[in-house]
This record gives sequence, structure tokens and C-alpha cells, in this order.
Amino acid sequence: MSSHPLFLLAANEVRLRLRRLSSLAAVLAVVAVTWAMISDVRTGSSLLVLDGARVSYTSSALALGSAVMGGLLFSLAGFYLARGRTGEDLRSGIGGVIGATPAGDALLVASRWLGAVGALVLLLGAFMLTTLACHLLRGEGPVQLLVYLQTHALLLLPMAFFCASCAVLCDSWAPLMGKAGDLLYFVLWMCLLALGAAVEEGAVASRLAWLDFTGLAHAMDGLRSHADTRAFGVGMMNFNPALPPHTLPQWLWTRTMVRERLLSAALALAPLLPAVWLFHRFSPDRVKAGKARRRRSPLALLNGWLRPLARLAAPLTRLAARLPGPGGQVLADVGLVLASAPSAILALAVCFVGGLLLPSVALPGLLAGALVFWGILCSESTTRDVSAGCEGLSAAVPGGVRRRFLRQWAAALLLGLLFMGPVALRWSPVEPVRAFALLAGLVALSGCAALFGQLSRTPRLFLGLFLFGFYVMIQAKGVAMMDAVGFHGDASLQSAGGFLAAGLAALAAGIAWSRRG
Repeated sequence: MSSHPLFLLAANEVRLRLRRLSSLAAVLAVVAVTWAMISDVRTGSSLLVLDGARVSYTSSALALGSAVMGGLLFSLAGFYLARGRTGEDLRSGIGGVIGATPAGDALLVASRWLGAVGALVLLLGAFMLTTLACHLLRGEGPVQLLVYLQTHALLLLPMAFFCASCAVLCDSWAPLMGKAGDLLYFVLWMCLLALGAAVEEGAVASRLAWLDFTGLAHAMDGLRSHADTRAFGVGMMNFNPALPPHTLPQWLWTRTMVRERLLSAALALAPLLPAVWLFHRFSPDRVKAGKARRRRSPLALLNGWLRPLARLAAPLTRLAARLPGPGGQVLADVGLVLASAPSAILALAVCFVGGLLLPSVALPGLLAGALVFWGILCSESTTRDVSAGCEGLSAAVPGGVRRRFLRQWAAALLLGLLFMGPVALRWSPVEPVRAFALLAGLVALSGCAALFGQLSRTPRLFLGLFLFGFYVMIQAKGVAMMDAVGFHGDASLQSAGGFLAAGLAALAAGIAWSRRG
């Protein structure tokens, strides 16, 4: 079987994906996130809480809780990590060679899907190994490997199949190869989460749980069937230490639930059917290396309509030309970002006026919109040299790669201050901790944007993690460490200091990596 062309191509896909630095960065991010979400019960929070009491950290509890949280993370980040292979083939010129081979469209699409699934499964394996390590340090009872394998396979494999299928579909059809596909999947992901919650609450037909590829509804159903309560929480949840802990049974999954998860896994392959039919096969009349993404991106279309606004960035670039040293370079980088994305100039004007004039109760909403726009903008700006093919040129100027990294980090931070600075100024007299949290969060996010862009050379790693983190942030209330930019007003000096330290650590890591050569 290993000599069949399908498996040879799939194995090559896995190897190519694992060679990317984004894969290493993703593994490190998975380890960090897993370690953070399985909190030590001595801190007063637990991964699973039922009726105000914590659930003992047995194998079944840790497997279920980690799989639910991992499903939420990987169902978004997995799509962005699985994408990009077609774009690499187009940029390298190998796409024309692939299109000229006698291999059929179905074979090429299936091999891409198997390669994406293989890479995601390896990441899920790292996720489970980290969970097992947390069990050895914080768990209660023996490590039951079969319990972990069953729970993670039933909850996470259908999700991995669906992410890979959607990624292959977007890479196979030219209109979805750029930001349009990224944004469309993000909307689809939010709909899936809403569907899982609706099924779990009984608001829609239970058969729609087959489309809950994240496994949220099935996991909550299994938990409720054994606990007989609806008062439960998953994540870093506070609990009442005076109440005795609950203990889940070893095996949570019934035959009916297993059958439904298998059906979800089969339905997750549905996007592959239109992918085969729409596959462009690298035909130059259907997809182009340099123009396919730009001409079909909704944001690029908006920038085209707002192109006259780019003239407003000219004074900034003239000022940058007069300033010597790194300061002028940072201003020039910001001017280039604004000139290439005129929609950012309009968004800056809205954020500035709104931050000064809107009532206080409307500032969190304005902050959320500004943060999302800034994150999407920075995911592109920190990898602009790579996508433009001038990475070697920018590395040859005085300062080389290290100064380029520092310039991109400082430009991202300056853009963040321009977008969200007015909100911080409004908060500083009345809520100084909240204003400090906003500034510390910007330092952390800017460091991650520059570091992930340098490691992965693609905007999707930071964009996927950023969008997931943003969704978690707006949903989590009352948890200081989840309030990265003071959105809910729950941030504390300790949490803000932690984000500031994380941002400086990301900055130091980027500087160290840029000096490797």
C-alpha cells in the first residue's frame, strides 16, 4: 500500500509541511496552550466544574476536557495551518509541473487532503502527549492511555478531517485562495460553535449534531448523561473548594455516540467533492501566482476602491525620509502599510474619532473592531517582504534581518497605538489598570505577530491563533488572564504584567532567531 501513488504523494505532503518553521512554532504553541488550560487546582480553578465543584483530574476527565478545548482551538487554527501548499507550488513554479503530470485531479486532491490530515494528526499527537505530561504532574489516578486515545480520536479526528477538507477546497478554487477563504471559514467556524451550543441546549434537531465537527455537543451530552446536570463549565473555571469533587466514570462513550461521531467524520469529507470538480490544476488561465490572491480578496477590493486615500500617507513617508536611523525606518514601514492598505487609513480615522467622542460604554465595542482590523493588517505586514519576494533585499541593508525584525515589531506596535491609543487615553485617568492592560496586550500581540511571521513566513499562523484568541477573549468574562487588552475590565496588574513579559520574551526570541545566521 505504501508504494501506491496516493500514499507516496501524501507522505511527501506531510514531509513538506513538517519542514516549515510554522510547524515547529505550532507545536510550541500547542504545548504552551495545553499547559495553560489544564490549570493546577491549587490556584482555585479547574478544567471541569460541575455544580460549582471541580471534577477530579482522572484520565476520563482530563481526556474529555482537553479534547473539548483542543477541538475549539484546532477547528480554527488547524484550517489555517493546513492551507498554503498550493500557494507555495505557485510561487516556486512547481505547480505547472504538477499540472502537467498524468495524475488525475482526484488523486492530487486526495493526496493533499491526506497530507493535511497527517500533519494535523501529528499536532494532535503532540497535544495528547502534553496532556499526558500534565496528568503525570497534576492528575489524580493512573494514566489510562486507551481512555485518552478513544476520547481524542472520537472528538478530534472528525474536526481534523473537516479542517483539511475545507483547506483543500479553498486551495483548489481560485476565488477562495486568498483572504476570502480565510474570512469565510472563520464565519463558518463561528456558525459551527453556535450549532454545537444550540444542539446541546435542545434548540435545534439532535440530528444536526452530525454537523458538529468540533464535537462540542457530543462531549456535553456525554458529560450531562453521567452528571445529570446542566450547571457545568469547561476551561479555566473557578470552583468552590468546600464542595467535594465529582469523579467521572472511566468510559463515557455509548455506542450511539460513537456511531454519530463516525458519521460526522464521514460528512467531514463532503467538501472534497466540489474540490475535485473545481480544482484549477494550476492552469494559468484560472489561477496566477502573483495575482490570484490579490484580485479576489474582499479586503483588496475595498483597498482598490479607497485608493485615493493612500495620498494621506505621503506626509508620513516624507517625515520618515527626514528622520535618521531606526525611527525613520519604522515610520516608513507604517507609511508603506497605510499606503498599500488605504482601508486602514479610513479605519484609523473612525477609531480616532470614536475613541475620543463615543460614550464609555461603547468603547469595548470599538476596541474589539479596532483589534480585529489591526490583527489582520499586522498578519500581512510582518510577512510582506516574503510575499513580495524582496526578503533577501531587505536583509542586505544595514542591520540585516535583526533590524528588519525590530522594525516590523515596532511598526506593528505603533499601528496598534494609532488604532487603540485613544481608548487607552480615555481609560488612563479613570481606569489606569485597564489602560495599562491594553498597552501590555499590544506589546504581547505585536511580539507574537512579528515572531510568528518570521518563523512561519506566512500570515496564517498568527492570524489563526489571533482569531481564536480574540473569540475566547470576548466570550470569557471574569477571568483576568483572558482579558488580554482590558476588553471586559477584568485585567489586573498581575495579568497585564504577564502579557508584557510575554511580549518582551517574544521580542527577545525574535532577535535571537534573527542572529542565527
